[in-house]
Amino acid sequence: MTLPVRRNRPSTTSDRPIGWTSPNPLAEFDDLLNQMSGLLESTVGTVAPAVAWTPLADVMEEDDAYRIEIEIPGAKSSDINVETDGQEVVVSGEIKEKERKGILRRGSRRTGAFEYRVRLPEKVDADNVTADMEDGVLTITVPKAEVARHRRIEVTHRTDTGRSAGG
Repeated sequence: MTLPVRRNRPSTTSDRPIGWTSPNPLAEFDDLLNQMSGLLESTVGTVAPAVAWTPLADVMEEDDAYRIEIEIPGAKSSDINVETDGQEVVVSGEIKEKERKGILRRGSRRTGAFEYRVRLPEKVDADNVTADMEDGVLTITVPKAEVARHRRIEVTHRTDTGRSAGG
């Protein structure tokens, strides 16, 4: 009986450097994205800048309204736009980079343009939407549109003479 022979293949892991080659492990992805953006711009012309990020949000339904809470720490109320278009709510804006003295050694706060979109399942009263900012959380209240109220309709019974019975 013969046994299979295991052959050593050249290992690609030994060719890789140990550890990260740059201080920021995502720098290579950023560089690749910039190159792709440059290539796209050179072939089709100027491209509108993409939205950098989408903030975290909760959407809650109440009896008479929807409440949307969006985390936007560091944003100023004057830099936030809230718009409605039918059943869609669009929140966009920008968190501006602060001017700092010295060298930034570590930065993990989100800055730049942001956008959050949500389509609500029912018709809304766009004229009465409110937005309040407190402690870095934007709360948007979107009232539901008035719908026909539920009512019970009594059914009457007609007799052969054309008159209704009971009334």
